[in-house]
Amino acid sequence: MAVTEVAQEVRAWRELLARHADLTCALERELQARHDLGMSEYEVLERLAEAPEQVARVQQIAGAVHLSQSALSRVIGRLEAAGLVERLMCREDRRAVQVKLTPEGLKRQTEALPTQRRVLSERLHRNLGKSCEI
Repeated sequence: MAVTEVAQEVRAWRELLARHADLTCALERELQARHDLGMSEYEVLERLAEAPEQVARVQQIAGAVHLSQSALSRVIGRLEAAGLVERLMCREDRRAVQVKLTPEGLKRQTEALPTQRRVLSERLHRNLGKSCEI
């Protein structure tokens, strides 16, 4: 591979990382300020809102939101403490834990949805250039 091709790939990689950081920071800032939710917390609520009966196994959520089991456990703990989700034992597999969205959790996710979609639209359709501060 030629040096210029490698340089282009590195540049593309760095641009991708910068866009990801910009979007992530903007989502974190807006969701926290307007809905008292972190980005990962919102993502868990949204995945549960989309799940059949608003219940999912922890392993399914982890794969969908790209968090480690320990990071997801902390997020679920915060959501549970806020009354937005509850943990349940899985009936089919007693070793598995399920998470269920509470009515308050669905309400918070529904209220935060327009904010999340607005930030996605704004950030995905504009040029980069500004650094992010949380």
